[in-house]
Amino acid sequence: MKLPALVAPVAVAVFALPIPAADPVAPLQIEAHRADIFSLAFSADGKLLASACKDRTVGLWNPVTGEVVRSLKGHSADVLRVTFSPDGKHLASAGADGTIRVWDANKDEPVRTIKAHANWVAGIAYSADGRWLASASADKTACVWDAESGAKRATFKGHTAEVWGVAFSPDGKTVSSCGKDKTIHLWKPETGAGVRALSGHTNEVYTVAFNAKGTMLASCSSDATVRLWNPETGAAVHTLKGHNGNVYTVAFQRGELVSSSADKTVKVWDPVNGRERRTLPPHKNEVYAVAVSPDGSRLASASRSGVIHVYGGTARVSGNGN
Repeated sequence: MKLPALVAPVAVAVFALPIPAADPVAPLQIEAHRADIFSLAFSADGKLLASACKDRTVGLWNPVTGEVVRSLKGHSADVLRVTFSPDGKHLASAGADGTIRVWDANKDEPVRTIKAHANWVAGIAYSADGRWLASASADKTACVWDAESGAKRATFKGHTAEVWGVAFSPDGKTVSSCGKDKTIHLWKPETGAGVRALSGHTNEVYTVAFNAKGTMLASCSSDATVRLWNPETGAAVHTLKGHNGNVYTVAFQRGELVSSSADKTVKVWDPVNGRERRTLPPHKNEVYAVAVSPDGSRLASASRSGVIHVYGGTARVSGNGN
């Protein structure tokens, strides 16, 4: 089964420091999997890096040494998304088997399995308080679940095709979802009631992400663009052009925005003026995933070849934004 290239910001990646400008520094390279890596996520303390892979496993890595910590097995099909809870105690994974699995971050077995959808679960995100999980599925729906009990809270049915990405606003009052129907929707997590739909992309939309204040929403698409929106009004703010292929992941940080693409690169943008700031050294294959540690000291990207690049740590150098 050939899966669409699905990656995400693993919730919104919010930086405390500027994204590492890695031009003069070679990244740590982790030969993580022998298959496509679709998603990455750092734990709250930055000591663990999780990867979601086509080989049906979730890998946990030491981002400083590159050593494997453990491999989580349980999904019966490709693992498409992974995210840590805000307190770092749990890890949630979403798979092509239609399930969400919630893991204790320090153990090998899932604490619960949610039989969430009738098709692939392509996107997943925690609310900022950790109480809720949102999911996006190829069954054309997006849902909100109680992260503790696994009970369904709401279902959104506004998309007309597969739903690839989902994100909570920082205040938890809005969920955004995006998909193959080229649209982005904003809806209420309590009821699943739609608030507004955003149109502008000319091809399917893979990922959405809110900035830290919830005043801006970013989306990325196979139309090779990143778009910025005002979620309050639905107005388009900027269209960012620079990638030469599908853009798979987008994530905010304080003052910057990061994206990964089929053109093998990770780009850093100024979301205020929509201009590109820099491009990190390329992978040898399409870059499906990108994540940044909560303190902003490390940036990780992963490719279709199963290799993870980690920038930062003692080798970190700050960029000048040019």
